[in-house]
Amino acid sequence: MYLPTHFREDRLEVQHDLIRTHPLGLLISDGASGLQASPLPFLIDARASKLGTLRAHLARANGHWQELAESGECLVVFQGPQAYVTPSWYETKRETGKVVPTWNYVTVHAWGRARAIEDGAWLRQQIGELTAKQESPRATPWKVEDAPADFLAAQIRAIVGLEIPIDRIEGKWKASQNRPAKDRAGVVAGLSEMGEMDRAMARLVEERCR
Repeated sequence: MYLPTHFREDRLEVQHDLIRTHPLGLLISDGASGLQASPLPFLIDARASKLGTLRAHLARANGHWQELAESGECLVVFQGPQAYVTPSWYETKRETGKVVPTWNYVTVHAWGRARAIEDGAWLRQQIGELTAKQESPRATPWKVEDAPADFLAAQIRAIVGLEIPIDRIEGKWKASQNRPAKDRAGVVAGLSEMGEMDRAMARLVEERCR
């Protein structure tokens, strides 16, 4: 990933937090059938390996898991807030006109070698932890054991687990750090009047440009 110094985020705990708050990752590998990409919700275990270990599951009918063993290294891409930035928000536009549009975004890329897991107990724990994390904000959280046992067993037989110890990880927080303070103030003001994700980026611009 192209990583200008002012956009780099090398703190592992910050990278892991992005994965926790935006867990839907795009798993990418190159196998016998060529490039494949599968969007999957991941859990990150920070203690399982030096850079953390990703865990997920996918449908057994999805042949991607079978090719992972042959493809070697795979890549998982996580995306955080993102927003279009118009030059109209820049004070520099009014002063010189020498500005162009851009796109602010947050992303974490994690590389590693995936291991397929067909153990029922492992799969039950993984879906339980994933469900608990997503259901925890609800007043009455749904639990995996709420489903009938025979139905649940059949569902588990229809999936395969994945475990990816991270060998390399990069973070990029592109949040207008390369713009003068007067332009960043305009970006914050402009994004704050937009949608929810734009407002999330406005907060990041404020945070990253202090």
